[in-house]
This record gives sequence, structure tokens and C-alpha cells, in this order.
Amino acid sequence: QVQLAESGGGLVQAGGSLRLSCAASGLTFRLYAMGWFRQAPEKEREFVAAISRSGENTHYIDSVEGRFTISRDDAKNTVYLQMNSLKSEDTAIYYCAADRRYVGVQVTTTADDYDYWGQGTQVTVSS
Repeated sequence: QVQLAESGGGLVQAGGSLRLSCAASGLTFRLYAMGWFRQAPEKEREFVAAISRSGENTHYIDSVEGRFTISRDDAKNTVYLQMNSLKSEDTAIYYCAADRRYVGVQVTTTADDYDYWGQGTQVTVSS
């Protein structure tokens, strides 16, 4: 049974930092590209960041470019999202997701391309 378990969310003041983790089990982690998505209240889920299977390629939504960093540790079956200079508009539930079809350095920003999803972790940024 595949499980993705996010952690690290919480309440932080604007300008602060958080590091999200997503621990994967039940799958061969190195064969999956990984992504982070978020959903704010009354908004649709949106892509935030992705990292390729190889870890060589990353991609970010424009609004987080330069503030967020996605990384992976295949030895720990974990993907991370380091979030710096947080803004109130970053407030959302953050989800990690795993995608098997995009190989090598490829990543996808499309939620429907991802095969497995975590339950999410709440990030609240106070202004």
C-alpha cells in the first residue's frame, strides 16, 4: 500500500520559514518524480514545485520562485519543500504527490498526471 505522509506545516509569521517533508512508503521512490501542490480556501489546487526522478531538474510556479526549494533524499524516501520569506498568500494545505510516468529529468505540473497523493499539511502565514 502506497503512503505519502506530509509533515512540517504550522503557523508562521510573514517573512518566516518552514520546511515541509513528505515520507513515501510502499513504492520504489527513486522511480517517481515528486511534486508539491497547495490548495487555499475556496481556491482550486495549484502546482507549487516538482523535482525529477534524477533530482537534476526542478520546476516552480512563478510566485514561489526564489523563495521555495524542492529537494529529495532517495535514501530516506523523502521529498522536502523549504519555504522561505513566507507571505500570507502562501497560506494553504500543502500536498505532496508522486508521478511514475515522467522519466529522467522530466517533470509535470499537471495534477492529473500524479499517481499518488498525501493527505496534506496545513501552512498558515500570519501577516
